Amino acid sequence: MPVTTVVFDVGETLIDETRHWAAWADWMGVSQLTFFAALGIAVERRLHHRQAFQLVRPGYDLAAETAKREATGWRYGFEAGDFYPDARPCLDRLRARGFRVGLAGNQPEAAEAALRAAGIEADFIASSAGWGVEKPSPAFFAKVIAAAGRPAAEIAYVGDRLDNDVLPAKACGMTAVFLRRGPWGLVHADWPEAAEADLRLETLDGLADALASAP
Repeated sequence: MPVTTVVFDVGETLIDETRHWAAWADWMGVSQLTFFAALGIAVERRLHHRQAFQLVRPGYDLAAETAKREATGWRYGFEAGDFYPDARPCLDRLRARGFRVGLAGNQPEAAEAALRAAGIEADFIASSAGWGVEKPSPAFFAKVIAAAGRPAAEIAYVGDRLDNDVLPAKACGMTAVFLRRGPWGLVHADWPEAAEADLRLETLDGLADALASAP
């Protein structure tokens, strides 16, 4: 059954999160280098990314600090420069080739509005917070299938992580596309599980052609 629908993770797949993480380091009053080192440790140890905050500041109340940032007028959002250069062209190319396109990642619900405000055109845009379930839960991918309105065999899921994206998508019967970039992508590329990806990419350029020609 050919792939008819391509669903993308957001962070480090379409969006470069460097600015986002650097802003958190600044808010916490720690050097960006220190925070990025903690994030790298969390990735290497296979911890949830929120554990990076705990490594820097044990007991850090992320929810409370997020509320404090919002009280100052900060809102979660994306700037034009946050998108990887190949992200928008890839989405446009897929749609031009007749593929349905969806975006669904582990993101706050505000990311949905932020992506639409950034001018992203997709058949559906969703978030883990909006759905009330996070990857790698099979329930998240069941919602992807429902939102796509296509059987799992017709869906390709593209992400930079093996644990959250590639392996659970494949387990649900989707075509699993591993994008090697960002902190997770670089580390996960050396995991033995990387061999389970149906398609492995260094860039989103050429994704449409690769899916169109896939057996």
